[in-house]
Amino acid sequence: MTPTTLLDALNWRYATKAFDPSRTIASEVWDAIEESLVLTPSSFGLQPWKFIVVTDPDVKKQLLPHSWNQQQVVDCSHLVVLAAHGPIGNAELDTFIDTTHAVRGGEKESLTFYRDMMGGFIANMSAEQLIAWAKNQVYIALGQLMASAAFLKIDACPMEGITPAEYDKILGLEGTGYFTTVACPMGYRSNDDKYASLPKVRYSKDKIIQQR
Repeated sequence: MTPTTLLDALNWRYATKAFDPSRTIASEVWDAIEESLVLTPSSFGLQPWKFIVVTDPDVKKQLLPHSWNQQQVVDCSHLVVLAAHGPIGNAELDTFIDTTHAVRGGEKESLTFYRDMMGGFIANMSAEQLIAWAKNQVYIALGQLMASAAFLKIDACPMEGITPAEYDKILGLEGTGYFTTVACPMGYRSNDDKYASLPKVRYSKDKIIQQR
């Protein structure tokens, strides 16, 4: 990938307001998008999230009134609901350490310092702070999802205009430790979407980037 290719993809993407409901993302393309989510970086590598992929038309219709009736929810090919986990606790830290040992091998005792460091981090935060931290991690995943989609010429629309508690009910997240944070309809833009051709409104580089 060249710098030009990167910038072309990011200039091509926009928050899609109208999807073509007749088009579906091919399975091999969608597999790559899911893998991009798996590869998202997170603080300590803890991955405090779950991604629910909704393709069932009936479920999309149930979510529509809890999405400010934004039609993208039902017209998109795949609706990704990004859920945070929280508050994270010692059980999740132990699971992560076990997984790290299984993947990388070596002496498990060598991970004790890292386990203790993570334990100190969560011990110094309230439940509310840990939930806010988990939500911040989810937004890292959202950024990776949107960028990956742009490289593959898949349209996306990050969407905070939803009622998370109702999403949790419909998607069966209540009582699981996961809670809806943000949604992202994905698919292919409609030819009738006037927003596709509008120039981006962005502040100049001189205004938002400082060199020291």
